[in-house]
Amino acid sequence: MSKISRSLPLPEDLRVFLTVIRKGGFAAAADELGLSPAYVSKRIRILEEALHTRLIHRTSRRIALTDDGERTRRWALRILDDLQQLGDELTEAHGCPRGTLHLCSSFGFGRNHVAPALSQLAERYPALEIRLDLFDRKVDLIGEGFDLEIRVGEDIPPQHIGRCLARNRRVLCAAPSYLARRGTPTRLDDLAMHDCLVIKERDNAFGIWQLQGNDQEHDIRVRGPLSSNHGEVVLQWALDGRGILLRSLWDVQPLLSTGRLVRVLPAFSQPADVWALYPSRLAQSGKLRACVEFLEAWFQGRWQQDD
Repeated sequence: MSKISRSLPLPEDLRVFLTVIRKGGFAAAADELGLSPAYVSKRIRILEEALHTRLIHRTSRRIALTDDGERTRRWALRILDDLQQLGDELTEAHGCPRGTLHLCSSFGFGRNHVAPALSQLAERYPALEIRLDLFDRKVDLIGEGFDLEIRVGEDIPPQHIGRCLARNRRVLCAAPSYLARRGTPTRLDDLAMHDCLVIKERDNAFGIWQLQGNDQEHDIRVRGPLSSNHGEVVLQWALDGRGILLRSLWDVQPLLSTGRLVRVLPAFSQPADVWALYPSRLAQSGKLRACVEFLEAWFQGRWQQDD
């Protein structure tokens, strides 16, 4: 009985295969990988030829795994995870993190704080290949293929590991011109009579400010003529004197120091620590640990918050 000669699949083809599955199509996978759809299709065909089986049913609108495709998916995850652990073990042995790191964060914090930190991380560890994606939505770390999310806020999914990088609070503030025109609130209830600039945060109910103060938690319903899902837009409105803002100290501290904004109801604030969030399967990753430890030192070394 003759045996079918099989060549071993290439790890990169397995990565392409898993990306096609995760993104649900060849074009979307090609966009994430920075390749052409034709090249992605070619790599899948080569993988199928190497394994002598059909892995994916292709239609005009969607893809579906064959039974062998599902078996290959499970093995591909195991094989690539083993290769990752091999790389991490060698990294530990040589003390030089290497390989790819795919991170994500929010627009404002990612651009203003995470990006400069990663620039220095790349200088310290030149063997790392770092990609940063910025979003204004919740991210599925595993489903979207991220190694690490840098998140502001206390909403930490239980299936992931969270490490606090820096303590942070959101505070109430307004421009002096607004307070001169409308008066300064002295009680939380006074906020109902003020124009409040509301941000649609991904981890907070819209129009409700959850504050802590006087050893209590307070849910305050607020409203105003201006709202947005982008924090920097709302910050500019506050500087224009349009209302009261609830914003992270990392964002407004320089403006408070120069007097362009003034703290309002300083006894009240909202916890909003900075977290590194990553899948539990990467808990032993040497390159990830090096990245998280660097970011922790970066934020704590540069952040000075005033009470």
